[in-house]
Amino acid sequence: MTDTKNALATVSHVDLNLYLGDWFEICRLPLKWEDADATDISATYSLEPNGTIKVENRCLNKDGKPERAIGVATPEDASNAKLKVSFLPQYLRWIPFTHGDYWIIRLAADYSVALVGTPDRQHLWLLARHPALPTDVVEDYLAVAHAQGFDLGALITPRQSGQKVPDAFVD
Repeated sequence: MTDTKNALATVSHVDLNLYLGDWFEICRLPLKWEDADATDISATYSLEPNGTIKVENRCLNKDGKPERAIGVATPEDASNAKLKVSFLPQYLRWIPFTHGDYWIIRLAADYSVALVGTPDRQHLWLLARHPALPTDVVEDYLAVAHAQGFDLGALITPRQSGQKVPDAFVD
């Protein structure tokens, strides 16, 4: 049972149609499956015919080679603020415990900036529609993460050239 006193607070509602599209990773906590030296990290969310959300992450690894991961996200409830995400191949997604949490804990009114974390506070992403944010905006969003119990000591800020990794490089 989750201790509601320490439960991760999310935004009250996410309009998925406004959330869809391209996002740049401004910073994150380390991930075992993502190169700490990766650059030009972006995510593109698009609606699938079955109502799920296609998640396509792209980056350049530490050697400058393009990488892409494609997954699926499914809202957990009507708020659309809590999603379950899997990057496993389609034929393995039925296996229990293979979907990660993706909870939107702060979102700009114009859907230009999003703070996303996991309820165990081990994973955190600050995303934006543009590859850079003013320092005061970054600090403001990270203050929310800190107030919710995230340890920001290992925060990674990837280099962004300002461009998404092009289709021609990943296909």
